[in-house]
Amino acid sequence: MMKKTLLTASLVACAAAAFAQGYPSTPPAVSPMPMKPEMTEIWEPEVATVTPAKNLGEAPSDAIILFNGKDLSQWVSAKDGGPAPWKIVNGDYLEVVPKSGDIKTKMKFGDCQLHLEFSAPDKVEGVGQGRGNSGVFFQDRYELQILDSYQNRTYRNGQAGSIYKDHAPLVNPMRSPSEWNVYDVVYTAPRFKPDGRLDSPARITVFLNGVLVQNNTTINGLTLYIGLHHYPEAHGEDVIHLQDHNNATQFRNIWIRRL
Repeated sequence: MMKKTLLTASLVACAAAAFAQGYPSTPPAVSPMPMKPEMTEIWEPEVATVTPAKNLGEAPSDAIILFNGKDLSQWVSAKDGGPAPWKIVNGDYLEVVPKSGDIKTKMKFGDCQLHLEFSAPDKVEGVGQGRGNSGVFFQDRYELQILDSYQNRTYRNGQAGSIYKDHAPLVNPMRSPSEWNVYDVVYTAPRFKPDGRLDSPARITVFLNGVLVQNNTTINGLTLYIGLHHYPEAHGEDVIHLQDHNNATQFRNIWIRRL
């Protein structure tokens, strides 16, 4: 009995001493495990390797070449699905044959990165929408305008770099008709719900001659010449479409990457 009394007194004395030294009356919470660098490292799957082009503007290793100056094997007539009716000049560039009709790719695309170079005819003719007019349509529906907008005034949402009749470009960095202009585009296709209603609209980022002219821009629907833009139906991947607008517009070095 004496031993138990002494032990109890000793425990009480220790507790009193601890309290006097400022220790908390309850045990401290267990601290979390310290973070280590490898805890936030992701190793798998390994990022795919793509070999970049040696020269600026040329296609990387995973690109699909749509036109390299040699042939039109990737294109057909939009009128009847026959051979593309435009003209290859000097094994270098493609020229619109006015009134021959539009052309479209054989393959279909959704989200993509597109590189395309274009030029108006060297001889300047016409004004406004009548100079070097064409267009590149994503999913056969949404037009990025092609026009000679070098010292050529027209409505702002119809000049080069515009999403036609939808969004004007941020700036006008066009080169003269004797020079080539370069589009680098990142396009995100619209998404639709199972019942066909729009889930998220198409978006587009465009660099024209290295200058940002569309910054993740929302496309409001079909880029119509007349009427308000809207999304009338659900659709999936579709063709890239180049327009014959009765101008001898020129194209070269067209390639695309699926995203």
